[in-house]
Amino acid sequence: MQIQDLPYPDPGVPDARSGPRFLWWLFRNQLGGQLKSLAWGLLHFASVAALPFCVGVAVQAVVDRSGDRLALAGGLLALACVGNAVGDTFLHRTAITNWITAAARVQQLLARKAAHLGSALTRRVAAGEVVAVSTGDVEKIGWFVEALSRFTAALVTVVLVCVGLLVYQPALGVVVAVGLPALALAVLPLLPRATRRADTQREKAGRATELASDTVAGLRVLRGIGGEELFLDRYRSASQEVRHAAVRSARMWSLISAIQVLLPGLLLIAVVWYGVRLAREGRITVGELVTVYSSVMVLTYPLRHFEEIAMAYSFSRPSAKRAAGVLSLQRPTDTAGSRAAGAPCGDLYDPETGLLAPAGRLTAVVCGDPDAAGLLAERLGGHPSQEGTSVLLGGVPLDELPLDSARTAVLVQDKDPVLLSGTLRELLDVPASGVVQPREALAAAQCDDVLAALVQGSLDAADPLDARITERGRSLSGGQRQRLALARSLITDPEALVLDEPTSAVDSHTEARIAQGVRELRAGRTTVVFTSSPLLLDRADRVVFLHEGEAVAVGAHRELVRTEPRYRAVVTRETDDETALNGSVALKDVLKGDALQDDDVLQELEEIEEKA
Repeated sequence: MQIQDLPYPDPGVPDARSGPRFLWWLFRNQLGGQLKSLAWGLLHFASVAALPFCVGVAVQAVVDRSGDRLALAGGLLALACVGNAVGDTFLHRTAITNWITAAARVQQLLARKAAHLGSALTRRVAAGEVVAVSTGDVEKIGWFVEALSRFTAALVTVVLVCVGLLVYQPALGVVVAVGLPALALAVLPLLPRATRRADTQREKAGRATELASDTVAGLRVLRGIGGEELFLDRYRSASQEVRHAAVRSARMWSLISAIQVLLPGLLLIAVVWYGVRLAREGRITVGELVTVYSSVMVLTYPLRHFEEIAMAYSFSRPSAKRAAGVLSLQRPTDTAGSRAAGAPCGDLYDPETGLLAPAGRLTAVVCGDPDAAGLLAERLGGHPSQEGTSVLLGGVPLDELPLDSARTAVLVQDKDPVLLSGTLRELLDVPASGVVQPREALAAAQCDDVLAALVQGSLDAADPLDARITERGRSLSGGQRQRLALARSLITDPEALVLDEPTSAVDSHTEARIAQGVRELRAGRTTVVFTSSPLLLDRADRVVFLHEGEAVAVGAHRELVRTEPRYRAVVTRETDDETALNGSVALKDVLKGDALQDDDVLQELEEIEEKA
């Protein structure tokens, strides 16, 4: 796999049982790239290791006054330099390719898992942790995969040089063959502590990233309640903990680096001292002494890769563990695909609650527990966060459909939809039936003022659809973001559309017009709206009231207000002290329903509410 071939057609099925198993799986799936990197690494390190031999031959040739051997040494030296340059160039190229392709594979796996789990992902893993895994952790994992082949090439080179020195000059070769393994193993007692400190640093950094992500996401709310400084103080504290952990980890790695410099220096001193004695005794030549000395000095370069692989593994292991933790998540009901593809049609029915949304009608659902309403909305879309009986669409269990078919058939818009940055045209460019045009959806969602605001903020946009939306739509108000998200959902025109509190952030006038617009645009299509707003409830074909997880009442809004006290309490938000006045409250809500098309009456009702 080359960089230009990315993304992968199929990133594969990862072994997510543990961090080390996941790293080993990545290595096996990049075996071709690893072998290429190993081959170029062997050429590079072998060329570097050959330089001392060439220098030794040249020195001995000068001592012996041999022009032929000096020329031979020069030719060998030139060849080694060419091999060094070519090997280093292509080693870097293949190693970086392994890094990028490994990171791309992990990112594709994470994206596929996020698409597979849907909204259940953020219920089981913090959004900040997903961000940390897909950014910093991916880089650490790619670093280890990239460094592995270079370490293997360095290890093979060290072994070959030790064997070569034993053959070339046994007396000094024994010293080197015994000393080099001791150098490589000297830091092993320090690695567990360094690994623990690296794990602690990654853990604290992950928590800080999660806190930063949550703080940024809720910055508007924090400013509104005056809690911005409180959360910033918490982030500062978490940041300082990361800094202290990083310093402690760096100290340990500095100690390991110091040992990697000190011990080779001591070995070099021992080789020179012993070699000079052997040269005085005439047991070795000057050229052989220079060769052995230069070999030991040059071998400090591949030995540095021993430290790098230890550091790369220490940092990548917790990252791989976090990535494997996300990739190991499964849907509570993962039987999708047991039926043939194809979007079914018909009534939408939830056996657990008894909720029935007849085909082609607008059904409003009232639930006193917002969290329970959100979980039910997700289950209706085939995104259950826990095991249970599957929702039926036209008598077909959604869990048994391929995910693409299930998500084409039922679309769920949660109460906090996300707007991606880009132009409005790009935002509305979603998979759709083609029946509903963007202008129609925007009009139904009452987005005229949103379009005007976007055009005003984008001076170079003559067409409102070319106006740019900032990241997560932060330049827009909550109501404006909500309406754009509603328009995006309407454009898709699914067989069944589930909306969770789609108008909670808009005013009464706009809410009444949205209710009418959605009803007209979704005529003949199944629509389920979770809401407690009388303005929406009065426009529904039928209202289902859920109490303690069961559908306990079904009917028209005005009928339920009169006959079902629990329903009236949820819709009117009355307290126990207000129960005696529930008749008048119910009447006011009924009047609101009658006043949907009369802005003056609606305004009078709002003034009465404000005075009360």
